[in-house]
Amino acid sequence: MVVVEEVVDKRSGGRQLRILGTGLAESKGLRHGYIVNKEEVAKSIVEAKRQAEYAARVPVRAAFLAVGGISLDEARATGSAIISRADQEITALDLEKAAKAAREAAAPGFLNRHVLHSIPLEYRVDGTKVLGDPLGMKGVRLEVDYLFVTCLAQHEETLAAAVEDAGIEVIDQMASPLAGSYVLLEGDQKMKGCVLANIGAETISIVVYDEGIPVSVKVFPMGSSHITDDIALGFRISLEEAERVKLGRLSGAMYPRKKVDDFIVGRLNAMFALIDKHLRSLGRRGPLPAGIIISGGGAGVGSISDIAKGSLKLPARLAEFRLSADTKIRDATWAVSYGLALWGLTGDTNAPKKSLGAYFGKFFQQFLP
Repeated sequence: MVVVEEVVDKRSGGRQLRILGTGLAESKGLRHGYIVNKEEVAKSIVEAKRQAEYAARVPVRAAFLAVGGISLDEARATGSAIISRADQEITALDLEKAAKAAREAAAPGFLNRHVLHSIPLEYRVDGTKVLGDPLGMKGVRLEVDYLFVTCLAQHEETLAAAVEDAGIEVIDQMASPLAGSYVLLEGDQKMKGCVLANIGAETISIVVYDEGIPVSVKVFPMGSSHITDDIALGFRISLEEAERVKLGRLSGAMYPRKKVDDFIVGRLNAMFALIDKHLRSLGRRGPLPAGIIISGGGAGVGSISDIAKGSLKLPARLAEFRLSADTKIRDATWAVSYGLALWGLTGDTNAPKKSLGAYFGKFFQQFLP
């Protein structure tokens, strides 16, 4: 998917994004998010780029890139620093020292991996938790707990190379679950505590929020296509027929509804068991008042919200894609692309945003999930 965005000034003040064009092509050459055929992936990107350029009437030369698939993982570490100033006031230098110490502590787990995000989870000054930024506070010792979101370096390099083969420069990268959370979650949900679960064809990706901070990003190698596989094996039919049965487009005496539902419920329970186990490992299974929000192509299968409630003992609902009325995007499958657009405007990227004007003559951004 490719989304072309323009930044416009509103009459009432402020700025907003306006979608100029989109492009969509079948994902080829991928397996569980891994690239197995770079040439096929590049062809798909070229086709999506062509559609987006035709609709937007501007060339797509640079992009923010979303990285997903089972290559995504996380690591945690704590870094500390002795306050350097004589008056014991915490400065940006102290924060940098603590961040560097945390990264060095986590470094053994970064072998063959690329760090996409370094997220501070909690600050402590002299052993006491700090609410918010400790900059300017006074103390002797600063400690910071960090979450590192990583992916396989080989996967990231191959993906970036495929994008560049399509004639697009990669400005910066973001983990797909985080990008989707920018537009599928409300601020109060993130503050109270919730988990966003995207159920794709081959994977389930989750991001867990607490106190407004993403405290976990995880991907599991199971998706809605496994329900299709279960139905195909259970009824001994082709995958094409099984897919239609799963979606309710093929029914009758040969495919009893109760048996079909048993296949669907059984696999969904297995999916939510994976999420439940991970939440337990975080020690945060109970205090997630905003519950689980479900998105992705598999979100429309069966009574998924009810199954999630029963399995996780949490509130559950389907994600809502809230955009302005004049947007050209209605489908929540575009959430990652649009989330990247928001991140490109507000996030801490390596490329100054003003430099994009050199590419397009006016301020445009392109986003690739």
